[in-house]
Amino acid sequence: MILIAGVDEAGRGCLAGNVFAAAVILNSDFPIIGLADSKMLSAKKREFLSEQIKKYALSWSIAQASVDEIDDINILQATFLAMQRAIEGLHIQPSEILIDGNQLPKLTIPARAIIQGDKTVQEISAASILAKVARDESMDECAKIYPHYQFSKHKGYGTKLHCQEIEQFGILEIHRKSFNPVRTLLLQK
Repeated sequence: MILIAGVDEAGRGCLAGNVFAAAVILNSDFPIIGLADSKMLSAKKREFLSEQIKKYALSWSIAQASVDEIDDINILQATFLAMQRAIEGLHIQPSEILIDGNQLPKLTIPARAIIQGDKTVQEISAASILAKVARDESMDECAKIYPHYQFSKHKGYGTKLHCQEIEQFGILEIHRKSFNPVRTLLLQK
């Protein structure tokens, strides 16, 4: 039996928080209806599908790379690290790995990068959903720790609101110091 693992990330372009990745091996005996690119789904639909994936997939894993790792090795390498960790977290070894994007991390299992794979490959769509839901949950937790930042609203992305909060309240330990405008603000101090 050929087992395909789909892999995708969430939070690569954010100014705050860890980058997340997920790996999913779906079960053909239990198809999950409605899988799509996580960015095309409502939060409620993503959460529902996330539960379905966790219940019916043959194997799934969610991993992350920290803000410090992002700042130390750069966002691309940190994303690859999170993907490697997610793949290693699968309790079943896949025959092949399909990764959303145009580049691959170093892997010991045969792998292919598929541009816009989160829109066309069910396994990657499932991974996209798990990674996005997990990352959003982590940002909701950050909103409780830092209530003056509206992380539940902007999820750490570089929105106008988030940039205003950084200027008004300062840089937090969860901010990526290597990303602008955070880096520029640090240089001005």
